[in-house]
Amino acid sequence: MSTSFTPAEVSHAIELLASRSLIRLVTEIDDNGAIPPRRLTGTLPDLSTHQLRSASDTARAHGLLRVAPGAGLELTDSGMELADLYDAVARWARRHAVPAPMCEFSSRIRYALDLLAPSLTTGNTDRPARLGDARPISAEAEVDLACPRTLLIQWLAGNPQVARVPEPEQAA
Repeated sequence: MSTSFTPAEVSHAIELLASRSLIRLVTEIDDNGAIPPRRLTGTLPDLSTHQLRSASDTARAHGLLRVAPGAGLELTDSGMELADLYDAVARWARRHAVPAPMCEFSSRIRYALDLLAPSLTTGNTDRPARLGDARPISAEAEVDLACPRTLLIQWLAGNPQVARVPEPEQAA
């Protein structure tokens, strides 16, 4: 797939998608169904009220989440596809025991997305993924990373609003 993005777009998209609170919110709804807005804190007690509000606002702004009358917060089609992407990325990371044999689901996703980021930029689509000081991944892991990379590119191509870098606000 030849779709590539500018470094700023990739950085913005990865930062957004690798947010622990967004990962937790999307995967919780994917796994257990809609969450009534007033039950967010009880459902995700490891996240602060601010983190939950920020994650739900971000998810709604990017078309990943909607408020369904009578049901609460539920995933849109894009949100469900993102949950599938998260699952694929986490399976890859778990299979290759990165960033460590035992770690949190969201840490696995962040690590893998950080590995994928350099290969998404314009002119680097064939460049192997590497994370500066991180432990190197095996040749097998690098080959296996092609599937999550393709899924990420497809998802970003279908959701260009996520990669769009916001304009700087003008000072009044």
